[in-house]
Amino acid sequence: MTNQELQQKALDVRRGIVTAVHSAKSGHPGGSLSAADIMTYLYFEEMNINPSNPGDPDRDRFVLSKGHVAPALYSTLANRGYFPVEDLTTLRHTGSYLQGHPDMKHIPGVDMSSGSLGQGLSAAVGMALAGKLDNKDYRVYALLGDGESEEGQIWEAAMFAGFRKLDNLVVIVDNNNLQIDGSLDQVCSPNPLDKKFEAFNFHVISIDGNNFDEIAAALKEAKETKGMPTAIIAHTVKGKGVSFMENQVGWHGKAPNDEEFEQAMAELGRA
Repeated sequence: MTNQELQQKALDVRRGIVTAVHSAKSGHPGGSLSAADIMTYLYFEEMNINPSNPGDPDRDRFVLSKGHVAPALYSTLANRGYFPVEDLTTLRHTGSYLQGHPDMKHIPGVDMSSGSLGQGLSAAVGMALAGKLDNKDYRVYALLGDGESEEGQIWEAAMFAGFRKLDNLVVIVDNNNLQIDGSLDQVCSPNPLDKKFEAFNFHVISIDGNNFDEIAAALKEAKETKGMPTAIIAHTVKGKGVSFMENQVGWHGKAPNDEEFEQAMAELGRA
């Protein structure tokens, strides 16, 4: 895909995010919007996947470790053809298969249920190790939050991945510098994230996570890196694409009202 085509897909994903959270009257738009470009590139360009065969044993795997940004994953999957885009309006509704956090038993394309912060990377590491033991060529991608990286289990998993030289694993940190209670440096900063991952024997790349050229180059470099896993520190803007949400911690976990929804969709339409 060209960058223009990817940008259009990312706009579709962002519109789906805002629509789903508005319909649910709850959810997490800020971190979903910051991660939209990363997920768009992974699902539309990078990963070896097939929506008509979501359980293909040779597919690449994706684990959304920061499971509360499920709206981003659901919108990406819907726009990629795993299920109808219209179903996004059922997010968090009673009886809907689109729960508040990803559910691998009921949602096509979800490789791992997640929600409790800090646990998803361990699952991704297990998948990567299984690929090595089974002599499979699939790759595993895990998306973490920067606030989530304050969890100790993240670093237990990183230690194992580095020690086992899991070069089929790519960890992407959505580094938007805001978490539920404020900025990273006000809460419990995990920085410097790059030096920490290097200490656990990762190849580390820092990029603008809202720039498709830099995302593409980093994932290419990760694929060419042998003998160690890769960590991509993706510097992003929380709420990216909606002016009144950008860099505003209050939009971590709040749904737009009707007026805000109309403004957000108008901005995304103009873009």
